[in-house]
Amino acid sequence: MFDNVCKFLAESFSSDFATWLLGEPITLTELSPSELSLEPIRADALILLQSDEIILHLEFQTAPKADIPFRMADYRLRGYRKFPHKQMRQVVIYLKPTDSELVYQTEFVLENSWHRFTVIRLWEQPPEVFFNSPGLLPFAALSQTNDQTRTLEEVAQVIEALNDTRIRSNVAASTAVLAGLVLNKELIKRILRSDIMRESVIYQDILQEGLKQGIEQGIEQGIEQGIEQGLEQGLEQGLEQKAQEIARNMLNEGVAIALIVRVTGLTIEQVEQLQAKTRGNQAE
Repeated sequence: MFDNVCKFLAESFSSDFATWLLGEPITLTELSPSELSLEPIRADALILLQSDEIILHLEFQTAPKADIPFRMADYRLRGYRKFPHKQMRQVVIYLKPTDSELVYQTEFVLENSWHRFTVIRLWEQPPEVFFNSPGLLPFAALSQTNDQTRTLEEVAQVIEALNDTRIRSNVAASTAVLAGLVLNKELIKRILRSDIMRESVIYQDILQEGLKQGIEQGIEQGIEQGIEQGLEQGLEQGLEQKAQEIARNMLNEGVAIALIVRVTGLTIEQVEQLQAKTRGNQAE
């Protein structure tokens, strides 16, 4: 969910991200990972934006990963192979505070090869950086603040003042999702108006994903229940058929109906019906 929200923000507000990370409001367009011959499993966490002169490669991470330096070097070489005349700015943005030393790794070294990239730890960034642009507002609550609740309240006030309804709803929904990394869900719902978020694209995506998961879970549970019920029914039918077979054998031996009922668990009516069928077959 967090990856999807960050990807949505970077692609929808690319000029805001360019101003923050590149120092100028360049208009950036999405670059398909397939153009760099990247495997799909890697492309899931990859955000590539480009202009005529530069490629901005972003990686948003909620938790540190040991393979990040290698991935940065790998992506850079692939970018150079496809676009040798373009610069490439690579930024790993860690969303959630951690004590791991991995979030301080900014280079990949292998024998005589050396590659450096930029790392941003949001909890070390001043909040005012994210109040300058609508597309960056959702990150403010994750920044270096002594009062995350108060910061989120300030973000909510700025969002309320946005004139564009679509931007207002998208930013509010994205803020609500990312704030969930550091704040209580009920608190977030109290501060951010849900009626604003309902029209958001990312909000609808989250609802659809939740609905999809609910349907999948329902199907799985239905299958499990169906299998369980089928086994139970099959077992019951099998036991009843076996009881009837035993009852027929006992009837053929002239055993009293009362004794057959006790042994097989069948009712008197069931045994009498079996007796009638047995006599009918013998008469034929």
